[in-house]
Amino acid sequence: MRIAVIAITRNGALLGQKLRESLAGAQLHVSNRYAGQAGTLKQIFDPAGLKELIASLWPECDGFVFIMASGIVVRMVAPFLESKDKDPAVVVMDDAGKFAISLLSGHLGGANELAERCAFISGARPVITTATDANDLPSFDMLAKEQDWAIEDLSKIKTLNRMLLDGAEIAVVDPGGQTRNWFHGRGKLCFYDSMALAMDSRASGFLFVTNRHIPSQNQPDNLLILRPRNLVLGIGCNRGTQAEEIENFVCMQLRQAFLALKSVKCIASAAAKRDEQGLIKFAEQHAIQLVFFASEELNQVSVPSPPSRHALAAIGAKGVAEPAAILASGNGRLLLRKVKSDNVTLAVAEVHYA
Repeated sequence: MRIAVIAITRNGALLGQKLRESLAGAQLHVSNRYAGQAGTLKQIFDPAGLKELIASLWPECDGFVFIMASGIVVRMVAPFLESKDKDPAVVVMDDAGKFAISLLSGHLGGANELAERCAFISGARPVITTATDANDLPSFDMLAKEQDWAIEDLSKIKTLNRMLLDGAEIAVVDPGGQTRNWFHGRGKLCFYDSMALAMDSRASGFLFVTNRHIPSQNQPDNLLILRPRNLVLGIGCNRGTQAEEIENFVCMQLRQAFLALKSVKCIASAAAKRDEQGLIKFAEQHAIQLVFFASEELNQVSVPSPPSRHALAAIGAKGVAEPAAILASGNGRLLLRKVKSDNVTLAVAEVHYA
């Protein structure tokens, strides 16, 4: 975690040095007036340029610890705020080290945890105001963060967390059981084996943990969908295939197979495609990891489709999409056997967990 610790007073510089020494990934920024109070490992800035400093650091840092009045911080960071799933953690401390306040992105950004760490290091009192934490309840956004699940619609988090706080019944479908373990009996959660059974219940809200695509018209306002990242796309393509063509074909096939793009963990292909710009761009656009396998590795995998003469002639592999998907998924089950367009082949496997 890249953390910027920013101090504008003498006491703040001393406290900032203490935090920098104990917080992994922290860099200390100190007002030039008190540069001599914070050791040698620091960055110096003019307080008149505080807003410019924040602007330069905002895209680069995962968290901020401001040792100054919270009012200053609110005014300074306001222009940079986007959404709770994108904003960095923001913690505010007074320069006497009495309080460590989680100000912004308490759950998804990690500000609550950062405030707790700052409090432990300095002896301050952590101030956590998120309602679920204040009431000693888990939250659905922290569940998603801890499990590395994608959130289908961020606005539904607030709806379900409010129901949790109100003691309303929430119907849950989670085949893996992680939700049950996470909540550990807290909250009025009822667990069902299927979405149909859950929707037939009298619950006020619904949580589905699934990699299955659910059309938007079938999603009520009180349904939160969390996406486990457990799908692997095996993709082969002709040289020079554009990202847009790959995108259109993949998205169409996923919809037809009722699989969710947000559940994709990685894209797998042949090593010969490491420099395929269309494939690279498609992966970058969706922030999906790319993994590659040598033709010899691909040829060792048993797949349902017959060998591809084209792939064998081009790169020495009997196939790409199916064996790559199976390898990257840890010998997982094929949910979609190889399909192809003029320039793209696709197969989808579900990650196998031992």
